Amino acid sequence: MSEKQLTKEEIKQKKLEEKQEQEFNALIKERRQKLTNLQEAGKDPFDVYKVERTHSSKDIKERYDELEGKQVTVAGRLMSKRVHGKAGFSDIHDRCGKIQLYIKVDDVGEEKLKEYKTFDIGDFVSITGNVFKTKTGEVSVHILDFELLTKSLKPLPEKFHGLKDPDLRYRQRYVDLIMNEEVKETFIKRTAIIKAIREFLDNRDFLEVETPILSPIAGGAAAKPFITHHNALDIDMYLRIATELYLKRLIVGGFERVYEIGKNFRNEGIDIRHNPEFTAMELYEAYADYNDMMEITENMIAYVCEKVNGTTKVMYEGTEIDFTPPWRRVTMVDAVKEYAGVDFNEVKTDEEAREIAKAKGVELKKELKDCSKGDILVALFEEFGEDKLIQPTFVCDYPVENSPLTKGKRGDAELTERFEGFIYGREVCNAYSELNDPIIQKDRFMQQLRERELGDDEAYMMDEDFINSLEIGMPPTGGLGIGIDRLIMFLTDSRSIRDVILFPTMKPTK
Repeated sequence: MSEKQLTKEEIKQKKLEEKQEQEFNALIKERRQKLTNLQEAGKDPFDVYKVERTHSSKDIKERYDELEGKQVTVAGRLMSKRVHGKAGFSDIHDRCGKIQLYIKVDDVGEEKLKEYKTFDIGDFVSITGNVFKTKTGEVSVHILDFELLTKSLKPLPEKFHGLKDPDLRYRQRYVDLIMNEEVKETFIKRTAIIKAIREFLDNRDFLEVETPILSPIAGGAAAKPFITHHNALDIDMYLRIATELYLKRLIVGGFERVYEIGKNFRNEGIDIRHNPEFTAMELYEAYADYNDMMEITENMIAYVCEKVNGTTKVMYEGTEIDFTPPWRRVTMVDAVKEYAGVDFNEVKTDEEAREIAKAKGVELKKELKDCSKGDILVALFEEFGEDKLIQPTFVCDYPVENSPLTKGKRGDAELTERFEGFIYGREVCNAYSELNDPIIQKDRFMQQLRERELGDDEAYMMDEDFINSLEIGMPPTGGLGIGIDRLIMFLTDSRSIRDVILFPTMKPTK
């Protein structure tokens, strides 16, 4: 295409956009004038405070045999209107769905019918009328009276094209929920999923608790925190990156089974799997280990899936995922052997591992000379193994240097009793046999401080009070953390984490 032709296309597009903007502004002006006319006539819709509804759209449809011919009052947003001459049909939507309305001049009079015709798509109305079925068999309400409850001053997107632009959908979720029924269903299911998680844990005698969101130390995970300042105390504080260290203090205090579902905050990038503000569930159980955490994880997710979807299998992006326990278990060493072709059972030194890293061209998070054997094992797994794990899989026994809060692997001092759960190549959970030796824990924190000095700003901070709690004594404990948003993505077949967060983090528009 030549520059001249492109310019013509640009001009054409600009004229189209200008015309659309003019039409949009004209509609807004018309709606505002309607509001002014109503207010001058003493019928200001914004003066309505309460509506006594008798039924929802769902009630009327499900109880039609009982309600046929009886008077009901419903309320909702007007989403279609086909009123011509002396009669017509409309639809209103409430929280349960939609119901058809029928209006006729003989029932409401000419003045009321004229008023009804002035209503716009998007207005909220209350309707009183009798329940009946049309000739086509659709359950409807025959209008006897109505009231305008709220005037919509801006038009909704055109119904056949809807709200399609993803950026606009996330920014104006309120419009997205109105126009896209499947989006509304996703968030209804989100609530059901979280409710089912609570139900599963409550049935196992776990106690739901709340821990601080603001803390003087950002601990419990390797992540960059958000920093704020408390004026009265004149100290910097951090939005929590994990609930772990406070929950383990409660295990010390004698609560043997605790969990928390809440927001964490990490000052990191945004993509289809990451949002700076996200929901996580962490649980801790005294006298348990990471094997028990595997059992809880696979059974909880299978329970939740069956509860909300009616089956332990889901379709995700065209692939069937089967959550039926037991899930596959594989050690990280075996996964690297299988997918990267390197047997770390035969790698004895850091230098040998560095040579393998060079040969494989693996991407590292720090300079090669500063990388240990464990660092390189993890890097090889992340590069060659993660995306191969489509069906639910527990990858077990992480290197000790990458797991500062975890007990050592029984019989192998280089590894820890830690696992991560992977689905469709994505990590959804992390769990340990929790380290409860305060001396080793302090040494691990000191090593993390050295990592920070080397430039790793995601390394753990020293938490002296947590060390003090371990010195009081924490029993053997298993701990588990699950990314709730990522789990919901799988159970609702949602491609992006933004599709399952009502108001995802967005860069402000100018």
